Amino acid sequence: MLNVGGPCTSLARARACKGNDEEVSSSEEPGAGKLHAGICAGGARQRASLPRVPRKMKPVTLAVIGAGSRGRTYAAYARARPELAKVVAVAEPREAWRAFLVREHGIPASETTSHWRDLLDRPKCADAVVIATQDAMHVAPAVAAARKGYAILLEKPMAPDATGCRTIVSALDRNAVFAVCHVLRYTRHTRKIKELLETGMIGDVVNVQSLEPVGYWHQAHSFVRGNWRREDKASPMLLAKCCHDLDWIRYVVGSPCVSIQSFGSLKHFRAEQKPPGATDRCLDCLLDASCPYSARKIYLSRVAQGHLGWPVDVLTPEPNAATVLEALRRGPYGRCVYACDNDVVDNQVVNMLFENGTTASLTMTAFTEADHRQTRIFGTRGQLVSDGRSIRHFDFQTDCWEAIPAESSDSSILGGHGGGDYAIMEAFVDAVRHGDQGRVLSGPEVSLETHLMVFAAEISRRANRVVRMDEMLTQPEP
Repeated sequence: MLNVGGPCTSLARARACKGNDEEVSSSEEPGAGKLHAGICAGGARQRASLPRVPRKMKPVTLAVIGAGSRGRTYAAYARARPELAKVVAVAEPREAWRAFLVREHGIPASETTSHWRDLLDRPKCADAVVIATQDAMHVAPAVAAARKGYAILLEKPMAPDATGCRTIVSALDRNAVFAVCHVLRYTRHTRKIKELLETGMIGDVVNVQSLEPVGYWHQAHSFVRGNWRREDKASPMLLAKCCHDLDWIRYVVGSPCVSIQSFGSLKHFRAEQKPPGATDRCLDCLLDASCPYSARKIYLSRVAQGHLGWPVDVLTPEPNAATVLEALRRGPYGRCVYACDNDVVDNQVVNMLFENGTTASLTMTAFTEADHRQTRIFGTRGQLVSDGRSIRHFDFQTDCWEAIPAESSDSSILGGHGGGDYAIMEAFVDAVRHGDQGRVLSGPEVSLETHLMVFAAEISRRANRVVRMDEMLTQPEP
């Protein structure tokens, strides 16, 4: 039977005994995260199953570095569970975003700053920091927070390169709590899949197939017009979007990866694909009504329907028809998708071989409906099929399909990673409260390992060859 716990568990136990779009430091999550309202709703759904906290226990205090989409999402846990967590400080360069968090959480002016250095240069002001800056801005605040003795919740990816990831891990106090936001590990759906595998329902796992259906408009928003469009300003697409997926596959397989192969390209969102007569901005374009990637369609239609959360509130902290329209006129999200400076891939495949002999493949593509990840797990006695909403089991002995009862998630891309956003905050706050690293599902060593898988895949894609993971010890950068 598959050893689902694998090295992840043992390592965790061992540790336990912008103004403008180019300059912002906050992370506007490229994944499908619901914002503060969503996580609060998620919290309401989950409260019935949570133990009551003794009145004498004070809430864990949090300082938020980066008050963008992801920072606000994690901070919102404190509004959902004020008896467990309290946001007491914020660092954010953009005044409007900073002011939003200050209002939401009643943060005093003395604990409000525009730069993370001002916050971390002071005496320690909280139990933990939530670092949700842009990808390339993770290393310095993470190292500074570690030296100051904070517990750290770090938005994924850890850093855009292997050197940065290793620098963070090296700086950590081995007695401090540290978690990377690999939220897919924490969903109820994942917990159910792991439970089924642990029972031996499908025998030994032989192969895993995973599809990340990014979605046509999500690709346009985050990876063509948005903060993750360029590798030199953020990170490769696989790291920004799919370090979740490689981490999840590693978690399910429960064994280290030994070899990786990858192919991918920027096929469609290129200047040569621009239709004749198209202009550089959607609001001025005569083809706007017939273009699936129209900014008017993606953003203003949502505002008209009353949806003011992600991705609309990435454009402006106080979204309404007027503010969103102004953002589209002047900002990066109103650009034609064929007239941007993007260079990240819009499709990629990754093949993996694990130490226990299991093989796996991941397909990431922009050209889908924006939807949940879809997975097939093939074993020696049967298979599991998951679409993020339901799980089906095919049994080789009976030749029958069976629907497995599982709590379904919000079917939209705004479902808070299937409850993972809320659940990782629950686990992290609990770990900080008890000083127990083992209460989070992956510590720094495993997070580093799964990031190195991404970097190995990028080396493979660029060099057109199979990369062994042991090469990453001497050839760390793609």
